[in-house]
Amino acid sequence: MEHFLAKLEKKFGKYAIRNLPLYLVICYGFGYLMNIFKPEWIYVVNLNPYAILHGQVWRLVTWILVPEQTSIFFVIIVLYFYYSLGRTLEKNWGSFLFNVYFFSGFILTILGAFGLYLYFNTLGASWIQQNESLFAYMVQGNANIYAGEQWPTLLGGNYAWSYIATFFSTYYINLSIFLAFAIMFPEMKIYIFFIIPIKVKIMGIIYVVILAINIALAFVQGGVSYGLLNLVSIGASLLNTLLFFIYTKRGRYKSPKEIKRQHDYKVKIKAAAKQTHHKCAICGQTEESNPNLTFRYCSKCKGNYEYCNEHLFTHKHVE
Repeated sequence: MEHFLAKLEKKFGKYAIRNLPLYLVICYGFGYLMNIFKPEWIYVVNLNPYAILHGQVWRLVTWILVPEQTSIFFVIIVLYFYYSLGRTLEKNWGSFLFNVYFFSGFILTILGAFGLYLYFNTLGASWIQQNESLFAYMVQGNANIYAGEQWPTLLGGNYAWSYIATFFSTYYINLSIFLAFAIMFPEMKIYIFFIIPIKVKIMGIIYVVILAINIALAFVQGGVSYGLLNLVSIGASLLNTLLFFIYTKRGRYKSPKEIKRQHDYKVKIKAAAKQTHHKCAICGQTEESNPNLTFRYCSKCKGNYEYCNEHLFTHKHVE
């Protein structure tokens, strides 16, 4: 797998989105502002397989704008937190591999949503029918809209799937970034509320345990269909973490000093590769600044003086 990714990076690495965490933060910030001024807009952009299959294909991309439901103070902290984690992973892995990691979670979430669509249209159809009135109540209440008997087409066209689509958001995509960070830097400490120090590996374990409990409770309290809804919406977004570290074996811890050392080494190697071998003693031009020039040493000058073809025969000899 490492070899395969290396080949892909060599071929497609130039197309990787540089500083992807910054663009993600911008998307999340925009989504949060939209949620403040027009809460029902989420039902126009979220990951709704029913609406997508009925022509609203933009939802395949726009669901990344759906924000976490929290206060603006915590949104700012969360956005800065995930930006910092994302940038650290990108510097450690490189832009290409970070793109692969993020978009694999993105694609797996979409596949999970359509897998649920297939399930609820076959084996889970009775659960949809039994809870139809509940879906209508939940959707209208969340969107603060009374739509009567017919849910507006633009907002999803189906109460059940408008409700199910709310289970898919960027929350678990962000969590996958945190879990990757916890695996890469298990001993690093973060400060909860800027006061309480805790190792990221402990936080990662706590998150995983809480998710496992929530999924188990969903099966116990809501039955198989509701349990599967929770399992797939959570698991699909986090599956990239498991697959990535199994197949790439990138779980080795690297300290910030080691990352900086490797980064500085790459910069020096890159700079050394750009060093010129020829330079005119008169005009200072090199083969890098002007590839059309040719350079020769003058046999009549005392010392090693090199000149471009424009000054080789016109310069004053050094005695």
